[in-house]
This record gives sequence, C-alpha cells and structure tokens, in this order.
Amino acid sequence: MRFVFITVLQVLALTLLPALAGAQQKLLSDPEIYEKDFFRQQCRTVEFGEDFLTRMDINNDGIIDAIANHGAVTCDGEKGVSCDADGCPYNFYLQVKEGGYFMMATAQLYGYDFIKRFGNMVFVFSMAPRYCERTDTTPCEMTVRVRGARMVTISRK
Repeated sequence: MRFVFITVLQVLALTLLPALAGAQQKLLSDPEIYEKDFFRQQCRTVEFGEDFLTRMDINNDGIIDAIANHGAVTCDGEKGVSCDADGCPYNFYLQVKEGGYFMMATAQLYGYDFIKRFGNMVFVFSMAPRYCERTDTTPCEMTVRVRGARMVTISRK
C-alpha cells in the first residue's frame, strides 16, 4: 500500500481553492468577531483564552494581521475541542489596506514561533511529524515565510 503525504501548503491550497473559485472572498470587518461568533453558535458555554487571537504584521506590509488559535477555546467545559493528535487549528487572516480581513490560510499546529531569520520574519511551525513525511514522534519543524498573500515553505525538518 502506498501512502501519499500532503504538505501543509498543499493542504492550505486545497482548503483555499473553493473560496478562490467563488471569485473574491468577502472581507471580514474583524476576524475576532467572526471566530468568536462561530464558537458561540457551536457551544452552549464558551470561553476564550488569552492566546485565542494574536494581532501582528505577518506579511511585512505594515498592516496588523490576525491569527486565531482554536486550542485556546473552551467549549462546554472542554478545552481545545477541535484539537487532535496533529495539534490545533490556527487560522491566519491578512488585513487589506482598504479595510477588512480575509482568511489566508488554516493549519493544524502544535504551536509556532514568529522569529527573524536572515533579516526576514518567518514562522517556525511545530507540527505532526507526518507533515515532514516522517513516521517518528518528534515534531516536524516547518519554516514558512509569508509573501504577499501566501505562505512559502523555506524548510522542513
């Protein structure tokens, strides 16, 4: 039996294709409101941790973007209900200069660091080993840079 491994970027591309096929995505006024409303519809009681939403410039355009961490949600008393052995969903939103945000990508992560490497800000995603085409238990480290409105993988280990 032959296994097919899909990279995070392929997963992201497959996730975004339906949205792109419908022409331009509808801009959100604020991803925090959008994300919280989603969970308020799914849960009878919901709590959002301090690290639920991070606002920072992720594509170096001088405009503050947003990252939603679904692992920081407690739904009906259960923390991280959408998390599994591959980590938790993170949604990445870019803000456009005309106003509003659009979801650029979503990824299943254990966590991430946003660091400067060779003069550029990059994400170092900690992910399930299968995303690095491995079967061991050591987390995969994928270094990704945001260029424009897409993520570009620099390295995986």
